[in-house]
Parts: sequence; C-alpha cells; structure tokens
Amino acid sequence: MIRITELSLRFGDPDSESTRELLRRAVVRRLGVREADLLGFTVYKRSHDARRKDSEISFVYIVDATVKDERAVLARHAGDRHISPTPDTGFHPPPHAPHGSADRPIVVGFGPCGLFAALVLAQQGYQPIVLERGRDVRRRTQDTWALWRRHVLDPESNVQFGEGGAGLFSDGKLYSQIKDPRFLGRQVMREFVRAGAPPEIMYVNKPHIGTFRLTGVVSKLRDEIIGLGGEVRFEQKVTDLLLEPLPENRLQVAGVMLASGETISARHVVLALGHSSRDTLRMLERRNVFMEAKPFAVGFRIEHPQSMVDRARLGRFAGHPDIGAADYKLVHHAGNGRSVYSFCMCPGGTVVAATSEPGRVVTNGMSQYSRNERNANAGIVVGIDPARDYPAGPLAGMVLQEALEARAFELGGGDYSAPGQLVRDFIDGRASAVLGEVEPSYKPGVKLTDLASLLPPEATVAIREALPAFGRQIRGFDRDDAVLTGIESRTSSPVRITRDNQTLQSLNVRGLYPGGEGAGYAGGILSAGVDGIKLAEAVALGFSGKAAN
Repeated sequence: MIRITELSLRFGDPDSESTRELLRRAVVRRLGVREADLLGFTVYKRSHDARRKDSEISFVYIVDATVKDERAVLARHAGDRHISPTPDTGFHPPPHAPHGSADRPIVVGFGPCGLFAALVLAQQGYQPIVLERGRDVRRRTQDTWALWRRHVLDPESNVQFGEGGAGLFSDGKLYSQIKDPRFLGRQVMREFVRAGAPPEIMYVNKPHIGTFRLTGVVSKLRDEIIGLGGEVRFEQKVTDLLLEPLPENRLQVAGVMLASGETISARHVVLALGHSSRDTLRMLERRNVFMEAKPFAVGFRIEHPQSMVDRARLGRFAGHPDIGAADYKLVHHAGNGRSVYSFCMCPGGTVVAATSEPGRVVTNGMSQYSRNERNANAGIVVGIDPARDYPAGPLAGMVLQEALEARAFELGGGDYSAPGQLVRDFIDGRASAVLGEVEPSYKPGVKLTDLASLLPPEATVAIREALPAFGRQIRGFDRDDAVLTGIESRTSSPVRITRDNQTLQSLNVRGLYPGGEGAGYAGGILSAGVDGIKLAEAVALGFSGKAAN
C-alpha cells in the first residue's frame, strides 16, 4: 500500500459517499494514476486545519491507497516526502505460554495498563490472575455517584480505584505524545473497537470514547480475558509482596499477599498501579523496591462556556457538527522559571470529585462522548520538580500532594465540596463571594474562597501571570467570571518504580514488572494501554528466558 499525507479537503465525514468520492478523486490526482488503477483506500488519520477559521476550515487526511503497479508509482514519487510505502501497523503478539506451564502471572491493578497486560497474556494462553482493589464498572459507577451526589466516599471504589482505572471517569481520551514506533497504540484502539467503541476512533485526530461508552468496552474486554482462561478478582487489595533473596542484594518475587491474608504464588507479577495507590507505594518502599521521585504538576481546574472556546478557536465555524466542540492546549513560561500549562482539557464536560482518601479533595475533568455540556474545563497546572521542591526521598512528592489535598478539603468546608474562586479575584488576590455567568459543574459543590494558600507560593505567582497570557491566545480565557476549582493534584505519579530497559523488570526485584501511570511510565489511557502490552510481552519473554525489546 501507499501512504499519502497532508491531503486536504473541505470538511465532511470520511464515511459519507460524497466525501469518499472527493477523497478518491484527490488520491487519483495526487498519485497521478488513472481511476481504474486505484483499487481502494482507507483513511488512517483525519484532523482539521483551523488556521484560517474566519474564511475556511479544511480536514487534513492521511490515506493508505492500494494501486496497480505500486512499485512504479512509488518510484515516480521518490522525492515526495508525502508519498511513501505504508508502514506495517499490525500487532505481532509475543510467544504463547509454554505447554503444560502451571505458573500463572499475576496482574495487580485493572486500569488500562493492567487491562491490556492481562488481555494480551490471556490471548497468548498464560491465564493471568488479575487482582483489583476496587469494584467492577457497574458497582464502581454507583459508588462514584454516591460521592458526587451524597458526599459519601468509598476509599476502595471511586474515580481512582476500580475496573477501568482513573481514565474511566474522564474524557476517554485515546491520544498520546509517546513515541510509538511499533504502532501499539493502534492495537489498543483496535481492541477497543472490537469491544464496541466507535470505529471512528481509528482515524479521527484526538479520538475519545466518553465515560459511559468506555464502561461497556472495558467490561467486554474483561469478559474476553475470563473466557480465555484468565481470572479477574475484584475487591482484592494487595498489601505485601512475597520475596526471596538472590545474590548481589537482589530479590525474586514469589507472589503477593492480600488484605484478607490470602497469599498467591507467582514468579511473574505485573505491577500496574494507578497514580493514587499511595498505601501500595509505601509498602514497596518498606520492601526496598527501588523507586525514584519524578516531576508532576499541581494546580486548578478552570471552567469557561464551551461556546466561548468554540468562537475563539473556530471563528464562524463554531458549533459546526462536522467539527464538534473545540479544545485547546496552552503553555506559558513564567518569569519565576515555572512552566504553566493546560492539562486534560475536556470539551463540553464537567469537573468531578476525584479523591480516593477521606479528608482530601481532588478535582479532575470528564466528558461524555457527545461533549455537549455547557462548560469547557481543563487543568491549569504548574510543574513541580523533585530536586528543587521536595528533595527528601522518593515519596516526598506524594507527601506534598497529600498535604495540598487536605488543605483543599479544609478550604472547601470539610464535606468534599471543592474550594473555588473567580479568575479576576484570583489574579487580584481577593476572596470570591458571588459567582458570575459561569456556573461551576463540580459535584458535590463549590465553596467560594481565596485559593492563593492552596498551592506553593511559586505556583500561585506563576498561574497569576499565565492566565492573562492565555487570554491573549484565547479571547476570554481570563474573563473575570471564569471559575477555578481546586485542587488538581493527581496529574501524574510523583514516583517512578524504576525498571530495566531491556527486561522491563524492577531494577532490584526479578519477576516484578512495574508499569502504567502509577509506576511513572504512562500518562493517560492510550499510553498506559501501550505500556500494558509491552509488559505482557516482557512477561512472555521472561517465561522463555529472553528479554523484551
């Protein structure tokens, strides 16, 4: 096949007959072939170009085409960087389980990383045992709504813990900036589509599923794991590792212990923790599993009317059904050396309560597939650096997060309401008393106050400088009545459970495979799913005595 990039058309649905005909003509014209020589084509990627938003918006396609005499066509376009052979994006699974092996790998955690590690292992005959401290998606959704509607928190079943992981109650975003030379992200999306996700996620730029659709997709993948001989056990909290000594101060994992006191033996344990498994991280520190502090970010959620964002980003095309709700990505380098940036932008979404611990408040953003709620929201966060901000050990950043979240609980009134402030009041340094036109969406509720004391002073200064700068990029971003709610603290794990680059095993515990967000190797559904596939491959190669690529 031949790949064509930067193929522009005025916007339309690539599945519609008219658009497909326009694309066919564009491919024929671009390749310089006869229509009869074009045997077929598929859309690999579609994005939109809104640089001329007041006059015209185009969709930009990457297309894979099949033609007669492909070699001659490629030779004719040898100097064209937008025409090349289509790369191999297929998935090449790891070796099957050894015949008669009684050693079953354990997967701790059933977020995207654990889900895809378990799925690939099950597909290859390893019959994994999945241990998830939270509940299945149905009961987990009920528990989460209990916090949002009734201020009742279940510390083991919430936005952070349970089937699907923290990404379940978010935008269902399926894009990432990771390097993916093997196109494993395509495999993640293929599995999602096979389990019921919209087929369009395979080609749209910045694809998303939405929370309610994602719950059904996740449960179908769980059923597949079980149908292939795997075991998925909910409400099974791992409280300890079983370890055996090895030479040179190294250890060998021998299994895990559960909160019930049950032990399960295994020589291969995938540690797919979420970034909020703080008690597990403390256990790992007691067990001398090698860990390092890593950068993360803290800040607030900001809300604006989605219609304002649409107008600023899309001009006269705002609200056009072919484009949908507009998003944004912003960065500002403040004068005090801190970087402020937007994080996890949720078009047409809501701000949600995302704590997993009593006496703490955490915010996050969520959108449904339709993205048709009134407000847009995003995290506005400031980078926190271990060497500069918490040089006291691998878990010092986690301790800082806990302190900030406890302060947010206090400022919010002690009932899981979030502390909030209007943008103008925050910039001017005074407490807010009355809302403007922007109604905050956070449930259980928002208590207006002064957010300045919620963040480290350097972060507050940087965000105050950044908001007007963002307003110069998106008109109205720093409008007086835009709402800030706090605290956005769990942007990523403040810890890395460091692993060997070849075997993907812990540096000092053989058979322990840390990965995903909690181990500091992913940042979102797609990258965590990709890391889960890599861990499954590493486990399979570990069974055969080989190293992962």
